[in-house]
Amino acid sequence: MSAIISEVLKDSIAEELGFQKCDKIISVNGEKPQDMIDYRYMMCCEKVDIEIERTNGDTEIFEIEKDFDDDLGIVFESAVFDRIKPCTNHCIFCFVDQQPEGLRESLYIKDDDYRLSYLQGTYVTLTNLTQKDRERIEKLHLGPLYVSVHTTNPELRVKMLSNPKAANILEDLKWLKKADIPIHAQIVLCPGYNDGAELERTLSDFEKFKSIIQSVAIVPVGITKFHKNNLKTLTKENALHVIKQVEHFNAKVKKHLAMASDEFFLKADYPIPDKKYYGSFSQLEDGVGALRLLTDDFEKRKKKLPKKLKTQLELTFAVAQSSVKIFKDIVNELNCIENCHCEIAELKNGFFGDNVTVAGLITGRDLINQLNGKNIKKLVIPSIMLRPFTNDFLDNITVEQVERELSCRVIVIKDIYSTKEIFQLLK
Repeated sequence: MSAIISEVLKDSIAEELGFQKCDKIISVNGEKPQDMIDYRYMMCCEKVDIEIERTNGDTEIFEIEKDFDDDLGIVFESAVFDRIKPCTNHCIFCFVDQQPEGLRESLYIKDDDYRLSYLQGTYVTLTNLTQKDRERIEKLHLGPLYVSVHTTNPELRVKMLSNPKAANILEDLKWLKKADIPIHAQIVLCPGYNDGAELERTLSDFEKFKSIIQSVAIVPVGITKFHKNNLKTLTKENALHVIKQVEHFNAKVKKHLAMASDEFFLKADYPIPDKKYYGSFSQLEDGVGALRLLTDDFEKRKKKLPKKLKTQLELTFAVAQSSVKIFKDIVNELNCIENCHCEIAELKNGFFGDNVTVAGLITGRDLINQLNGKNIKKLVIPSIMLRPFTNDFLDNITVEQVERELSCRVIVIKDIYSTKEIFQLLK
C-alpha cells in the first residue's frame, strides 16, 4: 500500500500546487509516512518538503511554506499507507467467516489494526500487538481505542477467539490503564458462551478499569445462514436479562457506562431508553442508540409538518426488520398530510438469512426480488445499504440497476440518524 491521493479539496494548498487524484506521497521531509498518524504529525510545521510520484512514474519535490497547523487539503484512499495489520484470531462468531464465496474481495478482509481503531473507530482485540506497537501507542497516547473484549474470563476468551494470546485481556487492560489510554469496549454477546454469569463477571471486572473505559457496547451475535459453529440466536428472555444486567451495572458504578444495542430492546419488546442512557452516543456504529436519535429527531421536526402538499407525493421506505417499528410511527404521521402517501416495504434478508435484520446487510438483489411488481414510484433507502462513497450494494448491484429493474426512482438518505432529508422531500 502507498499514500495514494483519492481527492484534492477545492481551494486547498494541494490544489494550488497541482496535486492530483492518484498521485502518491513518497516522503515528507525525507521520511516515509506509514499511516495518517505519521502524516498528521509530519504536517505540524511551517516548512514541508513533499516528494510525490505522478501516475506516469515521474517524481517531484515540493517545498511548501504554510502556517503550522494548515492542512494541505488531501484525502487519501486509506488511513494506513503500509500493510494493514491482519486479524490473527478465528472467532467463533466472526461475520466475515459467515459469508458465501463470490463477493467482492474487500468483504473478506479481516483487519485488527490499532491505527484504524484510533483513526476510524474500528474494533481491535489487542492480540496481535508487538512491543513496538505498544511503545508507539504509549508515546503518542493514541486513544480512545475501540477494544473487542467480549469476556474477561481468560479461558473463555481463548475459546471464543481461538487464539491463546486472547487470554491476556486483563493484562492488556491493566497496561492501558497504566498508560492512561481511554477505550470504548465491545461485547459481542453469544448466548451460551459469554452471557449470564459470564457477562456479570466481565462487567464486574470493568469496574476496576472505569477510569479509562468511556463506554461499553453489548451487541448480539450476528448469525447468517452460512454459519458453521451452531451459535444460538438471541431470545426475548436473553435480551431482557441483558437489559436488566446493564441497568444494575450502571447503577452500581453510578454512571451510564454500559449500553445494550437497539436490537436487545426490540427483541425484548422493551421501551427504547431516553438519550441519557446513551451518553455521547459514542457507539452508534455498533447499533447503539440509532433508534433513539431518529425518534427524537422526528419528534422535534414533526411540529413543522405541512397540512397539505401542493402536488401528489408517493414514497416507499425500504426498511429492515430492525427499524420497522420506528418507521411505522413516522409513516403514520406523514400519511396525515393531504396529497402525501407513504408506505413501508419491510425487507427480509434473503441473502444472509432471516436472523440478519439490519439495513446495512440488505443486498440489491433483496430489494429487487422483494419489491418487483409493487408499482413503486419513489423508493427511499438509507445510505448504510451502500458501500461508502459509491452506489454499490453488498452484492455489487448498483442503485441504477435497482432503478431499472423496479422502474422507480431511488432516493438515498445520507444521514440515517436524522429525518431532515425526509422532510426535504415534502417541499
